Amino acid sequence: MQHDDPIDEQAAAWAVRVGDPEFADWDGFTAWLERDPAHAAAYDRVAAAVADATESVASHAAVPLAANDDAPTPRLFSRRGAMVAVAAMLVIATSIGLWPGQGGMQTIATAPGETRLIALADGSSIELAGDSRIALDSDNPRFAALEQGRGLFTITHDESDPFVLDVGTDRLVDAGTVFDVQLRAAALVVAVAEGAVIFNPATQDVRIEPGQLLESTRGTDRFVVRSIAREQVGEWRTGRLTFESVSIAQLAADLTSMSGIAFAAAPASAGVEVSGSLLIAPIRADPASLGPLLGLDVRRSGSGWVIEAR
Repeated sequence: MQHDDPIDEQAAAWAVRVGDPEFADWDGFTAWLERDPAHAAAYDRVAAAVADATESVASHAAVPLAANDDAPTPRLFSRRGAMVAVAAMLVIATSIGLWPGQGGMQTIATAPGETRLIALADGSSIELAGDSRIALDSDNPRFAALEQGRGLFTITHDESDPFVLDVGTDRLVDAGTVFDVQLRAAALVVAVAEGAVIFNPATQDVRIEPGQLLESTRGTDRFVVRSIAREQVGEWRTGRLTFESVSIAQLAADLTSMSGIAFAAAPASAGVEVSGSLLIAPIRADPASLGPLLGLDVRRSGSGWVIEAR
């Protein structure tokens, strides 16, 4: 299947339009489908990819309580909204050559505050968090390299051809389906929601099970494994950030990548650890509101905000 065919691009574009709640051009859509049998076949391929990707998203709709969530309610999953996101990414993918047969590594990056859903040719998907960068092999959809930031990986499992993710000097091998990976300044963090992930199979060979989080100190052989609520794996996609004993410097980095607002730790407070759970939208609207929630001082500095321990 050649995904650089204009028909595939048209199918993905129609999927985006049809996914809009205000879409009304059903006559035009029907006419396009009837114009050529290849049109319906291409649209079916896009719809199948959307169905696979959104199925896994729908199964992780639980929402933990956040410190600034005055009225926590279950997140309403919109298949139509997700279809727009997936199909839009298919349009992007056809234009930048992520599909087999075009050769070479392709890099995708997000700006702070931005997320991006990437549909791979094997039916897998990667949701990239803000301020992140990943390299994909257009000849091999079973390999990727996370170079910066964070991503949620929903992988079509194939025991005979496992998905491999390189993160710095570490390697993760998929033995399941859904896992979250974050490359921090001082650590690699891997959390598993479904299936399992093998951490450095050639050396440590640690199997991370569902409901477990592995944190490995970069540049060393040290790592720890602890429990995590499965619904928290990839929760950043819903605009929530839950953290346990992270430094203020790391909190500032996470808030920057998720909100698009520049946060920094005061030098004397960079290593102070904090824990909590936050909704990002209220922080984006009022960065100073972070202070009372976590017992910290938050002050404006130029175009950004500085976080300091009290």
